[in-house]
Amino acid sequence: MTEGNFTDYVKIKVASGKGGQGSSHLRREKYVAKGGPDGGDGGRGGHIIIKGNENLWTLFHYKFKKHFQAGHGEHGGKQTSTGADGQDVYVEVPLGTLVKNPETGETLFEITKDGEEKIVVKGGKGGLGNWHFKSSTNQTPRYAQPGLPGEEAELLLELKLLADVGLVGFPNAGKSTLLSVITSAKPKIADYEFTTLKPNLGIVKYRDYRTFVMADIPGIIEGASEGKGLGHYFLRHIERNSTLLFLIPTDSKDIYKEYEILLNELKKYNPELLDKERLVAVSKSDMLDDELKAEMKQELDASFKNINYLFISSVAQQGIQQLKDKLWEMLNAEEE
Repeated sequence: MTEGNFTDYVKIKVASGKGGQGSSHLRREKYVAKGGPDGGDGGRGGHIIIKGNENLWTLFHYKFKKHFQAGHGEHGGKQTSTGADGQDVYVEVPLGTLVKNPETGETLFEITKDGEEKIVVKGGKGGLGNWHFKSSTNQTPRYAQPGLPGEEAELLLELKLLADVGLVGFPNAGKSTLLSVITSAKPKIADYEFTTLKPNLGIVKYRDYRTFVMADIPGIIEGASEGKGLGHYFLRHIERNSTLLFLIPTDSKDIYKEYEILLNELKKYNPELLDKERLVAVSKSDMLDDELKAEMKQELDASFKNINYLFISSVAQQGIQQLKDKLWEMLNAEEE
């Protein structure tokens, strides 16, 4: 899916370099008669290496550049000198990128750490020079090995965003507004559904210079796990979140029912998502007076028995600090 500069799914073709040919050189010096073989080995071909880069958050840079060719190894030289290795090519990807076989869908590996490197196709081995083949019965071999060819492969790169908190909600629930208030992110905000067409990441600044990362995905609708709307396509981006923040506006017909619909869609997509910590934020609470809020609180207390919830208003900046405090508490509960 691509929207703006966000790309989370690309196919690339990679080819490693071929190995250099070994040399069949014979030693030639003025005062050395019959110097014998001294041909060096060929250099290995360059590798194609996938490397994690924490400064990237999208695969957009591979939207148009999809072919990667590593350098070839150089031929061996005289005086048993080995040829130079072919230049390795690094394909830098954001953290949370899966590398898959596009034909079988098999996951080959995943990049989760900055600077982590995985060789996807190895360069061809360089050929042996003729000095390897000398013996008492074959003192002047005039042959050497050719280098081995490189490898080619087609790879599928699939990005799953790494964030601490994932925002879950129906379209127009106020997720982008919350993200813009609680972080420095600048997501698109408008008064119509499906304003968000791409995931957005933001860093939440907490007390004492501590931070955590929040991700906003396009709104989920009923049937999203079956392919309706846009949310189903991006549900994989909340698989890595340790905490899910459900955002439901106060003007919903039935807040708890909306929560159950969202929960059911997550369950259909991946039942393991229900094992994550959950917090419900009732947004747009500035629309309620104290009497209405107290009445609604009684209903929610009966419905959300084992689930934490709180009232917030992104526009009026109500309950934002309490939300940060609760999220921080949930994110660090296991460490304490």
